[in-house]
Amino acid sequence: QVQVVESGGGLVQAGGSLRLSCTASGRSGNRYPTAWFRQALGKERELVAAISWSGSGTYTADSVKGRFTISRVGAKNTVYLQMNSLKPEDTAVYYCAVAPLSPVPGAVVATATEYDYWGQGTQVTVSS
Repeated sequence: QVQVVESGGGLVQAGGSLRLSCTASGRSGNRYPTAWFRQALGKERELVAAISWSGSGTYTADSVKGRFTISRVGAKNTVYLQMNSLKPEDTAVYYCAVAPLSPVPGAVVATATEYDYWGQGTQVTVSS
């Protein structure tokens, strides 16, 4: 069983920054393709950013490109989502998800159905 734990959400004013953290444990090996999704009230879940297990491949949605950065720290299985210049429309519950290990180090998993373990979510609220 894999446990996925997110942290770092909160309330921030428009233009501010937050950093979300995601740590996964329990699967053999300690790195997995990881992604951040978000779901705003009344809207569908959307992929925000994703990173390969090696960290060499990343994807960022157009809606957050230039403002959000996904990264992972060395040997630690912690993935970060740095969110700058936040806007009220970024308000949502943010979920971290991990996928099975890919044989391709730089492979980014961009489809929600390929992620098999999800965290509980962390609320991000941006006030105007």
